[in-house]
Amino acid sequence: MRWLRTFGEVARSGLTVEETRLEPLLALRTAVGVALVIGPALWLVSPAYAASAALGAYSAGAATFQRTWRPRKVIALGAGAGLALSTFVGYLAAGRLVTFLPLLAVWAFAAGMAWALGSTAGIVAATTVGSMLVTITLPTSVGRALEHAGVIALGGVAQALLILLFPIRRWGAHRDALADALAAVADHARRLRHDPIEPFDPEPLMTARDAAAVTPSQARTRPPVLHGPRGLAERILPVVAALADPDVGAPAEGPGRDRARELLGAAADVLDAAARSIRRGTPAEIPPRSADALRVDEEDEVLEGPARQAAERLVELLAEALEIAGSGGARAKAPAPPGPASAQFLVRPTMFRLLPVALRAVRRELRRDSPVFRHAVRLAAVATLGYLIASRLPLEHGYWAPIASVMVMRPDFHRTYARAVGRLAGTLAGVALATGMVRALGPDAQVFGALAVVAAGLSYTLLRTGYAYSQCFTAAYVVFLLGMGGQTWEQTVPERVVLTLLGGALAMLAYVVFPAWETPRLPGRLADWLAADGRYAAAVLRSYAEPTREHRADMRRALLASREARAAWQEAYDQARQEPVGPRGLTSREAEEAQEALKGLDRAAMLMESHVPRADSRVAPEAERLAEALEADTAQAADDVREHRNPDWGRRVEEALHAWEGTAGDRSPVLRRGAQLQKRALEDLAAAVSRTPLEQDVSSVREEQRVRAAAAEGDGS
Repeated sequence: MRWLRTFGEVARSGLTVEETRLEPLLALRTAVGVALVIGPALWLVSPAYAASAALGAYSAGAATFQRTWRPRKVIALGAGAGLALSTFVGYLAAGRLVTFLPLLAVWAFAAGMAWALGSTAGIVAATTVGSMLVTITLPTSVGRALEHAGVIALGGVAQALLILLFPIRRWGAHRDALADALAAVADHARRLRHDPIEPFDPEPLMTARDAAAVTPSQARTRPPVLHGPRGLAERILPVVAALADPDVGAPAEGPGRDRARELLGAAADVLDAAARSIRRGTPAEIPPRSADALRVDEEDEVLEGPARQAAERLVELLAEALEIAGSGGARAKAPAPPGPASAQFLVRPTMFRLLPVALRAVRRELRRDSPVFRHAVRLAAVATLGYLIASRLPLEHGYWAPIASVMVMRPDFHRTYARAVGRLAGTLAGVALATGMVRALGPDAQVFGALAVVAAGLSYTLLRTGYAYSQCFTAAYVVFLLGMGGQTWEQTVPERVVLTLLGGALAMLAYVVFPAWETPRLPGRLADWLAADGRYAAAVLRSYAEPTREHRADMRRALLASREARAAWQEAYDQARQEPVGPRGLTSREAEEAQEALKGLDRAAMLMESHVPRADSRVAPEAERLAEALEADTAQAADDVREHRNPDWGRRVEEALHAWEGTAGDRSPVLRRGAQLQKRALEDLAAAVSRTPLEQDVSSVREEQRVRAAAAEGDGS
């Protein structure tokens, strides 16, 4: 029952249209790159060369649509080079299964391990496996193999030249990431007007930080507007949270709350204007009422104490955002971030210096319990098994089966199954569409070449709207290419459908035989997040105890580590909810309650961070003892959660809070209240994951009953 319900959800996900902004100009430019190599090759040489050229140009063009902060030219060139290398090496081993199958297995395993470097590297590496399977059937000698490899690489060069000559929205992805971060903080400010303790999802800020990392050469050409606003959003976030929070900010009701809502609305308007300005590169206007709301009157201001301090700090920060929004991002000089001169920008390694970084990343994933390693093993096994099965079938294009497997497989269960469903549905629709056109137009290589270019352009256009819809035109593109080479639809269409079904079935079966479930890993992910949160909260307390630059830097590093741990937990939790396996260590209820408790710990630390004293302020030495106690208790509790023990903590934190009574309460009410909120969050987490012996015995049974009841409600029974 669980598998049937999960498969139904997977099928719906695979056929869902994703709402995203289409990029027709980018698709047109990439389709022109395909046309530039197909046309001359078809006119001057032969359809076989045109097919090789089309493979390189199409795959290199598709690689440039992946989410990456590297220059698109580099991605296109790298994809073309990888495709050419796989083609030539594959041809050298082709002809005998005893040599080709081991090469295919090793190459597919390496392509699977490329996911350790990110999704872009993994997807591009998978296309090289497909190239090896397809084009080894085209050359007839080593010299011809070199020629075909060169033609494939030329396709990548053509795409790179078009990107160089006709740039579209230069730095556009980086602008979007920064604008999304500002817009996310603006949306959070609006939500805080209605729910003062609304949690914030830091993913947009993490994406903006990733986009801000550039190489030294990129740093010299980066627009000035991309330098400072990310840090501005980071600083505004805890301030708006502190202003809205009734525990440390504005009162829950009355004129103070109304004033806080007014300031939050004005902050949202300013941040939205700054986001539009950065995204479009044009000046933006701030509504007059928002500008008026940001004036803090010394005599008539109704906010007092920490709320008044937060309001004044917010107005200072929004003044910088007003400057950005009013100038369209053309600031004369971006504010230099604190730190040494060598840290003026986040450094991303160049392509040549990336090799040792990549090797270290791959080495970290070479363990049996790694999802990336298990994906690489599945990929190698399915590619070789699919090729072996297809080679024994009386079909001419048997390589389509392993290609379908390789292209749909991902390190997680849900995406693998969703893409398998999407590929089959898209293939059926695409071959039906292309078959009708082929039968209507008759054999004509030039016409089929033109149709292949059109199909490629439509595939690029729909690439981000859903895999099934892009795959529809990809399948049509393949049919047109084969028709250009003289293959009739009676030869290609039935084979394409049958072999795609076979490849998808092999990919889905591989995950059942050798899975990499995230459900058993949830306790470890939760423990990592808890320990990281504890270090972040302790770093904030140490900044109160001794407000130095070094402690601020430690606080920043701990915050980033906490966000990474939270993102890892969220990804694992989302995947676990889509897996057809029962709970292992954490039930759904326990995971949800623990997640809410840790969000509360995050919130308490962020509220305290908004009022961290300046370097010349008085210190709070009592906070150091609480920081040590909090870090020690959370580290011990993390070990307990990881080992499936009930966390027994609070002793050190409780003692530190009792020792603090009457000494620091008057000095920093925000600090005192934040420490109490942290203690409450830790107690909530302990209550969420602790079990009595009887609960440990029956928890899995209860969870199974809850899942069945939810399924019955969903079916209407």
